[in-house]
Formats: sequence, C-alpha cells, structure tokens
Amino acid sequence: MKRKIVVTLVLVIEMVVLFSVMPYGAAEESTLAPVQLRILETTDLHGRMMNFDYEENRYTDEFGLVRTASLINNARAEVPNTLLFDVGDLLQGNELAEFAAKKGKVEEGNLHPVFKAMNLLHYDAATFGNHDFHYGFDFLHHSISGANFPYVNANIFINDYNNTDFDDVNFYEPYVILRKKVVDAFGIKHPVNIGVIGFVTPKVMQWEKKSLEGMVKVKDIVSTAEYFIPRMKEEGADIIIALAHSGLDATKNEQDEVYPLSKIEGIDVILFGHRHVVFPDQSRFKNIEGVDNKAGTINGVAGVEAGSWGNYLGIVDLIIEQQEGRWRVTQSKSKAVPIVKTIKKKKKATVSSDKSIVDAVREDHEKTIEYYQKKTARKKRK
Repeated sequence: MKRKIVVTLVLVIEMVVLFSVMPYGAAEESTLAPVQLRILETTDLHGRMMNFDYEENRYTDEFGLVRTASLINNARAEVPNTLLFDVGDLLQGNELAEFAAKKGKVEEGNLHPVFKAMNLLHYDAATFGNHDFHYGFDFLHHSISGANFPYVNANIFINDYNNTDFDDVNFYEPYVILRKKVVDAFGIKHPVNIGVIGFVTPKVMQWEKKSLEGMVKVKDIVSTAEYFIPRMKEEGADIIIALAHSGLDATKNEQDEVYPLSKIEGIDVILFGHRHVVFPDQSRFKNIEGVDNKAGTINGVAGVEAGSWGNYLGIVDLIIEQQEGRWRVTQSKSKAVPIVKTIKKKKKATVSSDKSIVDAVREDHEKTIEYYQKKTARKKRK
C-alpha cells in the first residue's frame, strides 16, 4: 500500500514539474486529471543493431540500437504511458543488412536480425523509408512478416495504370488506431485511441525504381494526409501521430514535406527522419518561421527527428486532457537524447549496451563479421 502511495505521489510531482517547464500557457479546463503521454522515436537505423563498425572491425560508442535500447528503457521507467515507433530505413545500409538480405534469399523462415532486436523492445508501429525497398518487395515483405507490430503507409498505392485518383487502392494499411489504456496522475486508467499514419518521400520512385516501377505509384504526402486525417478522426482517433520518412525544410519539395504536413489540422505529433539530422536543433532550424526549437514544435505541432543509426532517441512528452468527451493535446515538449556526449572535447557514452539486444543479434553479428572478412579477402585477391 505504501508503495502505491509513493508511486502516485511521484506521478503527481512529475506532472507539476512538466506543466511548469512547458512553454505553453495554462491548460484548458478539464473534468478529468491530465495524463502524461510519452512518444519515443527511432529512425534511419540502416541495419545498425550493434555498436560495431564492420569496415573498421571495431566496436564504437557512437551508434547502434543496442545503445539506444538503454535510452528507451530509461525513458519508459520515467513515464508509465509510453509508446515506441520507428520511421524507416531499417533494412539497408550496412554489412549486417547486406548479410541478412543475402541469407534471406536462400533460407526461408529466417527472422531478420532487425526484428529480433525490435520485437524485444516492443515497438507499437513503424513505417517504411525509401531504402527499405532496396532489396525488392519479396524480401521486404518476408522481413516485416517477422515484426510483432504493424507497419503503416498511406501514400503508396497499387499501380492501376490510369490517371484518376478516385479508384486508387492503398498498397499497405494506411493507418492504424491503437486502443491504449493510460494512467493519469492519480493512478486511474483511461482508454485512449491513438491514430498512427505513415508516409514515405515520393522520391522513392526514383531511387528504388528497379524494385518499384510498374508495381506502385507514390503520391504527395500532404494531399494524402489531407484525405486520411479526417477519416481517422471520424473513426475515433483522439490523438494522431504521423510517421513521416521525410525531411524538414521551409521550402516545399518532395524530400522535405514535414513543414507543410504540420499545417494539416488534426495531426498532433510528427515523428520524422530521412535527413539523418536532429530536431529540435537551434543552429540548424533557427531561421524557419513557425519552428520553436525550445519546445520542439513546427507550426504548433510537436515533432522530433532522432538523427540516424541509433545515435539519438527522439522523445515527445505530451499532456493530454479530456475535453468534450475526447482526449486532446494541451501541452508538449520534444527533445532528442544522444547516446554520446562531448565532455571536455572527449566523447563519452551516456549509456551502455542492452544485453538482451546484444544476445538477440549475436549470432547474426558474428556471421556478418565472417561474411565481410571473406568478402574483403576476395576483393583483395582480384
């Protein structure tokens, strides 16, 4: 009983602190206690499950999901209501990914090492990056069949070889509505419907033409969102999270559609990637109108980009309150937390590797080292 009282008191204190540091004004009146909801993001992992540089044949502190996993565990320990998402570019980009792709062609039934790791971390949903299509549809679909979480994408459609839009059919599930139970500051549970929608840059049709041509067509992110977001609201989504494999820039182009996406009514959070940078970042994004790097918002919408290769964990902290029978975001704060910090001109790891993730991918990791060494030796002999 004492433990329950202490936990409740801690939650109340956390809520008071969060309200005091967030940049927005006082929360609107609510009939229920507010809820702190934490959203976590990884993006552009590019096969880097281990903190290992296969080309240099050495361990490193500077990347690897095994390190990000420890940040994920820490973030979950701080806030009881936490969801975890990935924003794509998982399956291509290093020697482990290459080895898995070659192995996957000859050994059916294999679980991709990426999902051996990610399933242990209990992701809630994910979307595709452009590089995930690099090895073709068969490999991609075989790989994601091993994921214990849903994949969503709204702007990839089946190629029906006509120029009309009204009859187009999505190639993947465009969105999912997660029915979650959250705990408020007083330990009372409440149901919340969290809609999750995914997008990939339309440039994927150029970069992965060999895999995609003739099979699909990829539409503009913003117009697609304008169509689906109202539908998600109609289906009961209280909070809507967009997983956008696209960059942030004030100019409108196919690679950077996060800024116009933030202007669409109904989106509460944008988790984005693709550019391998960090948001919020005062130096990189200081001159973009509507971007608040202190709060981590874009035109008032909470957003985060978690670098690449697992070198950061994206965190969006929300305060949600029930108003007029639905949960709404009343305050937010975003940040990207690094796995390495520079102290007195020296880089120092902020966390150690998560042993369970290391163990999960150990066999694939060791076989990748062997594979790469043999591949390198063959090149030297030529």
